[in-house]
Amino acid sequence: MKTVTQKLKKLQASLPKNKKIKLVVVTKTRTSKEIEEAISAGAVSIGENKIQEAEKKFPSINNLKNIEKRLIGNLQSNKTNKAVKLFDVIDTVDTEKIAKKISNSAEKINKIQRVLIQINSSGEETKSGFMLKDKEKIQRCADNKNIKIEGLMTMGPNTKNKKDIAKAFKKTKELFDCLNMYDKLEMKTLSMGMSVDYKIAIEQGSTDIRVGSAIFGPRD
Repeated sequence: MKTVTQKLKKLQASLPKNKKIKLVVVTKTRTSKEIEEAISAGAVSIGENKIQEAEKKFPSINNLKNIEKRLIGNLQSNKTNKAVKLFDVIDTVDTEKIAKKISNSAEKINKIQRVLIQINSSGEETKSGFMLKDKEKIQRCADNKNIKIEGLMTMGPNTKNKKDIAKAFKKTKELFDCLNMYDKLEMKTLSMGMSVDYKIAIEQGSTDIRVGSAIFGPRD
């Protein structure tokens, strides 16, 4: 059985050499020991889904100081203050209201909070995020002075149809390019693709991929 180190290094070696792809290692439900092994193997960015879990786990991880910590799960408005203190980047800004709350929380501690705008690129009712047509709403998020919108994030549709997955990612890339023509937005991050579809996402222009099970194996 391959170790976390072997799986991570194999994944890193498989990424295109002509593109700069950031690997966000998804560490939700993983132990401190597993995360430490991933960091020792070269992980520079980790993604957690739940604030409570991160709050308990982060202090027990020895080599976390210089690692980028990202919130990749849904942010409840009553947890905003904690999220801003814990995470370097919040990847799941899905409403104008939450963008404003994050900015207000960041202002209290004199921080400019890095964020990504979550896009519901497939239009599925079970998913959060701005719709592809919500350009003006996304632009208004940039008016909050204590957040820095670094890019967009989306999850592929819940299907095995590669054409449908590629279509959703392509539309998100088109929105990304369109929004970058707006004066207040200068985005460089397009976070698309997880363990099952990151190769398709990279083909469609993803700069960041979020991978967990392909490194750690299935969750219990």
